[in-house]
Amino acid sequence: MIMAGSREDAPWLDGDAGQLVRPYTVTNGRTKPSKPLDLVSLVRATGLAPHRRLDPEHALALELCRTPTSVAEIAAHLRQPVMVTKVVLSDLIEWNAVTTRAPGATADSTDRQRLEALLHGLRERL
Repeated sequence: MIMAGSREDAPWLDGDAGQLVRPYTVTNGRTKPSKPLDLVSLVRATGLAPHRRLDPEHALALELCRTPTSVAEIAAHLRQPVMVTKVVLSDLIEWNAVTTRAPGATADSTDRQRLEALLHGLRERL
């Protein structure tokens, strides 16, 4: 690990990973999201700007939500655990910057044909 710049308060950097920020710091110590979200919830920006300065994770998440994007995909882009991503997205929801919806919320999640299509799609990717 190397220190970026010559100042003592400069961020720690790792040659491969980039800036290292602990999840605890990203969520301000919170461990649970304030809004219910699951991995396949779709998140989309509302176009309303939050009335506060955004942390880098919040800004990137908001940028990713210009089009409907799943919580799992946002977590992958943020390179953060899903729970951290859910806390970040909960903040954006509370600030009215994004909205969420579960895809196929009206569909029956136990529909055999739908489950078989999902299984077939997963097998195709492997």
